[in-house]
Amino acid sequence: MLVLQHVSPPGSVVHKEDTVAEFDRQYMLVRLDDYRAALTQGEASLRKRKADLEASHKAHDQLILAAKGDMDKARLDLKTIPVLAALDAEKTRLAFQQAEAKYQQLLKEVPSVLASETADTKIAELNVEKAGIELKRAEANADKMIVKAPLDGLVVMQTTFRGGDFGQIQQGDQLWPGQFYMQIVDTHSMVINATVNQADIADIRLGQKARVHFDAYPDLDLPAHVESIAAVTKGGGFRQQFVREVPVRLRIDKMDKRVIPDLSVSAEVIVETDANPPAVIPTGAVFRDGGSSQKAFVFVQDTVGWTRRDVEIGLQNNLLASIKSGLKPGEIVALDRPLSPNEQGSP
Repeated sequence: MLVLQHVSPPGSVVHKEDTVAEFDRQYMLVRLDDYRAALTQGEASLRKRKADLEASHKAHDQLILAAKGDMDKARLDLKTIPVLAALDAEKTRLAFQQAEAKYQQLLKEVPSVLASETADTKIAELNVEKAGIELKRAEANADKMIVKAPLDGLVVMQTTFRGGDFGQIQQGDQLWPGQFYMQIVDTHSMVINATVNQADIADIRLGQKARVHFDAYPDLDLPAHVESIAAVTKGGGFRQQFVREVPVRLRIDKMDKRVIPDLSVSAEVIVETDANPPAVIPTGAVFRDGGSSQKAFVFVQDTVGWTRRDVEIGLQNNLLASIKSGLKPGEIVALDRPLSPNEQGSP
């Protein structure tokens, strides 16, 4: 787990590249020092190895020169064979052959010596390169423990389970790797994470207009549009498993200074529009005898009570229904079905 050592106050405004959170990175800094020491030691070992190989190469060159000198001397001694005794002449020939063989052997060793020196040097260079990669990785991990703001915005802290209850994440909390703990919100461009019942998702399309209503501000109504639709559903929480919802994201088109993150809202996605309906009534005022395929009717108030009247329904949603014919603007309709059509009552 990671200990949150520093965090910007919730609700504060930060700018891009400002440090907004820092986790305990003492262990990472110790590892970073170890990798720096390992890299320094590896570089020193590489330099020493190159120096040793250079000295070994020079020593081998000296052996070749010495062997060539012995061979040349032995070749000159061959010229004295005519004046030497038979035994001394044979010794002179053998000395030349031995010197020549040693010289040729040292020459044949040169490619093997060079290959060995190259391999040893490459191994040392790879060790240094490995130490450098580990150092960069440790530096990157240490830098990840310091979190900077990706944009200008407002700090919004998430909640965590602490002391038997949920509370806002704060300095000193222990967080799991990958735990969502903070948002930097651009208050000039905000989105709404909503869900749509699986039965209604077929009517939702990208770019459709919507109206957003805020529980905190009943008089606030802002325009928005559908920005994204999830490809899979999610469960309905504590409801039955067959209740499925599709996540949908809406982007608010016109901001208001009262809007802050994490407000509860409701949204109406505009599927169809009717610019000038003759009359609009609550959906609950529309009745049908039988199924939804039956003709719709309403109860209209007149001088003697309620009168049943057939109507033609236009566009409707869960709250309102437009009336194409059968009702005039200003007429009063019943929200509850009267006991009889002529019974007096309130709308």
